[in-house]
Amino acid sequence: MKTLRLIIALLLVGLALGAGAQVTKRSGNDARGKKDNKKEGGVAITDRQQSFYEVKEPHDADLQWMKVIYRSIDLTKGKNAALYYPEIPNEDGSNLYFIIMRLLANNQLAAYEYLPDGREMFTEEYRIKDVGELFTRFQLYFTEAKGSTEKNPLYEFEDADIRGNEVLCYYIIEKWEFDTRSNQMRPRVEALCPVMVQVDDFTGESMPYPMFWVKLNDIRPYMAQQYVFTDDDNNLPRYSIDDFFKLNMYTGEIIKTKNLRNKPLKALYPDAEAYKHAQDSIEERLRSFNKDLWVPPLEVLQARAEAEAKAQAEAEGEVEEGEEGVEAKEESADEEKTVTRTTKRGSKSASSDKKSAKAKAKEKKTKIKERKPKTSTQSVNTGVRSVRNRKK
Repeated sequence: MKTLRLIIALLLVGLALGAGAQVTKRSGNDARGKKDNKKEGGVAITDRQQSFYEVKEPHDADLQWMKVIYRSIDLTKGKNAALYYPEIPNEDGSNLYFIIMRLLANNQLAAYEYLPDGREMFTEEYRIKDVGELFTRFQLYFTEAKGSTEKNPLYEFEDADIRGNEVLCYYIIEKWEFDTRSNQMRPRVEALCPVMVQVDDFTGESMPYPMFWVKLNDIRPYMAQQYVFTDDDNNLPRYSIDDFFKLNMYTGEIIKTKNLRNKPLKALYPDAEAYKHAQDSIEERLRSFNKDLWVPPLEVLQARAEAEAKAQAEAEGEVEEGEEGVEAKEESADEEKTVTRTTKRGSKSASSDKKSAKAKAKEKKTKIKERKPKTSTQSVNTGVRSVRNRKK
């Protein structure tokens, strides 16, 4: 009996120790989960959710061709206004600039310096450590938030103090990549930079002031929660800001392509016409890249050949008709000159000559009647002599 009681006691102690270890492990996981959560506006963003919205870059081994494009997105044109309105956050939500600034103030987003030479460096060396200094640089009014420490500075500001109405442009880095896994050419936005546009007091010209670079993957979960209006006729917001960039619904002109000299297109093509031609040629090459990769079907090739042959034939026919028309005009001009040189008397003779010429033409047209052979009145010699001839 004592042995049995001892065994039961040992089993109970073992079960108790196992349950305590399980509770400790579970509580540790809960603490880690709370630590990984990121909050913005009362909405928690976990690392799992962050990875769900992240657009992963293709591996270098899968890439065969890539073109890096810098665009300027004017928020006052076309559908780009979806990134600007509402100017001040309201019941419909807030625009992209307010989302970025709130994340920066809460120390939930990494921002990188915009370098004067136009290079982008997404490294720890160029990461903005003090967001307060950035706010001061652009004359934004802010205060320290509760819970702010030296290692984790937090800020807060009023909506009207961050001058969102002056951010009228975004610079974006767009990568056009040909992926061998999908055999397609697709654009992907890597980063964006808010640009303040201010009017110079002396010249009256608009001066852009780029603020900082932000990786798009870092703000995708927050952009996915904010829906925007893309059409004035439909008041139902159907697309999020994340969709706006993923589906390339924006429009913007090319201001730079990655090159060895690291110069923008304005520096490479100072002339306005050459600059516009360079932009159009780059756009056309990017849009037609997929078409040039594949050989079209035989029916398409035949249709193209027939269309080219038809166009060439029509072009040659127009040239011949044009030459004949010139010759006819020259002949008519010569005839008019001869008529004007004649006097009144000569004009009468000319008119009579015309009439005689018409008469001759009619005579030529009439057919000449064939002469019929005359029928002989003599009787046919049938071998019977007449009575009259007998008497003779």
